[in-house]
Amino acid sequence: FSEFWGADFVPIAADVELGTGVVLHHRELVNLYGCRIGNDCSIGAFVEIQRNVVIGARCKISSHSFLCEGVTLEDEVFVGHGVIFVNDREPAAAIAGRRLGDADWTVVPTLVRRGSAIGSGVVVLCGVTIGAGALIGAGAVVTRDVAEGSVVAGVPARLLHGAGPSE
Repeated sequence: FSEFWGADFVPIAADVELGTGVVLHHRELVNLYGCRIGNDCSIGAFVEIQRNVVIGARCKISSHSFLCEGVTLEDEVFVGHGVIFVNDREPAAAIAGRRLGDADWTVVPTLVRRGSAIGSGVVVLCGVTIGAGALIGAGAVVTRDVAEGSVVAGVPARLLHGAGPSE
């Protein structure tokens, strides 16, 4: 491992708070920094979890998923393969010929409530709340809040069953 990456490469930063019983299926194939991961979670390969992400207990984050700054998962949330969270409403690389930095944007938080399940390939835009026990169908794009216990799918995600949007 160190022969390929070098002795200094550490995919799990020192500032990561890992609860007890966390399973990292391929510890060398994750990128975790500045986040907090609760007890008894399972994290798949090729997952990135950025600073200030909070993950509750007994969550499963499947391979190839990206949890950006501003995301909070409560307990017992399932995140399928290749799920992408977004934290910026107006992404840009530069303005007026000046490269943008951290001070040029504001994180827009996203909350996923207890016991929700997010199918593979889902994109969750920033500023939404996914209610407790909600199910997001594979490939959906979540653009607005999802009510507790609802089932949504599609692009954009639309109600299939349940209480409807919690706006």
